[in-house]
Amino acid sequence: MDHYTDVTIMPDAEMRENVLLNKVYTKLHKALSSLGSTDIGVSFPDYNIKLGRVLRIHGTSSRLAELQAMNWLGGLVSYCDDLSITPIPTNGVSYRTVSRKQVNMTAAKLRRLIKRGSIPDAEVKIYKANMFKQGLNNPYLELQSASNGHKHRRYISFGELVEMATAGQFDQFGLSKDATVPWYR
Repeated sequence: MDHYTDVTIMPDAEMRENVLLNKVYTKLHKALSSLGSTDIGVSFPDYNIKLGRVLRIHGTSSRLAELQAMNWLGGLVSYCDDLSITPIPTNGVSYRTVSRKQVNMTAAKLRRLIKRGSIPDAEVKIYKANMFKQGLNNPYLELQSASNGHKHRRYISFGELVEMATAGQFDQFGLSKDATVPWYR
């Protein structure tokens, strides 16, 4: 992982920042799935409370060129800026994991437990109370499933900054619990 490209989104009156980032990220996921990619990672260098306006895509120069050759942004390219492939800086770089954070207790899981008969009626209220206590404060992307059209939130977790990179594989959302991406402004 020696290069990156920044996808800087430029929202306008028709397309708000969070909606645009969700759409760009959905298109990236589809492109990474088409490539069968496990060697491209993402980060959000403007992350503070929200994910920000920059989606940084990390990989090798040739792999990022392959991604760009797919014209994966389609019509959203007019809402984005700075898609050049650039070498990662040599100074001031730390590393961190950027991964998915999941809730253990969900309404869908409760429905499955009830349907299977795995949870007694008396425990349903307790489960629901614990489910609401367990909410996440992490930033998230709201994605729409291509197969069934349902929306779901993908919560993002940022690992601690470390000095050395850790190699590994990324999922087809560009996330990994083990592999790190370079972190710099």
